[in-house]
Amino acid sequence: MHTTLCICPLLPNLAPRTRLALIIHHREVTKPTNTGQLAVRCLARSSTTVIGAREQVTVLPIVEPHEQALLLYPADDAVSIADYADTEKPIVLFVPDGSWRQAHKMRRRQPSLAELPCVMLPDVAVTEYRLRSEHHEGGLATLEAIARALRILEGDAGVETALLDIFKIMVDRTLWLRGQLGDAQVTGGLPEAARAANPRSTPARRRGAPDAAD
Repeated sequence: MHTTLCICPLLPNLAPRTRLALIIHHREVTKPTNTGQLAVRCLARSSTTVIGAREQVTVLPIVEPHEQALLLYPADDAVSIADYADTEKPIVLFVPDGSWRQAHKMRRRQPSLAELPCVMLPDVAVTEYRLRSEHHEGGLATLEAIARALRILEGDAGVETALLDIFKIMVDRTLWLRGQLGDAQVTGGLPEAARAANPRSTPARRRGAPDAAD
């Protein structure tokens, strides 16, 4: 993000029982609109594995004998993630991060992923991700999917709320920088440095966009 809009000081330090293993397509790594890596920054013991680059040897995170590995992917044989909410074993949740097509290729081309039990979210939710278009019903940003999965597995909405809060701030600040939100519409407000550095800063920057106070 632009330096004046940096969200690093706002990132929560969360330590759920579930361990996140993000499997990110190599084309997603440098995209400023990526949200999976944001989730990793917020969750203790999480990891990132880049996949899909030519001549790259992919080594997935180790799953210990006392842990249960799951792949968050809506395959034909996937079951509801709620089925594992009460398991005694700590979960290692593998989450593909990329387009639907990229996620499908990850599982097909990586035998270690193909062997994992697949789980999916039990309900179709409406995404609040406005930085990219999503053509699949129930399509969520990676961070949104992770947040909802952790709420179910942990039985606690606290982690989900903390993740979605920082997600909304990231999305709103990006939209503001694009000129699509007014100052007062940005979740959590704007840093003064951002206002000072951007002479276009106004209560409603996009023509015809209502101000949040209206």
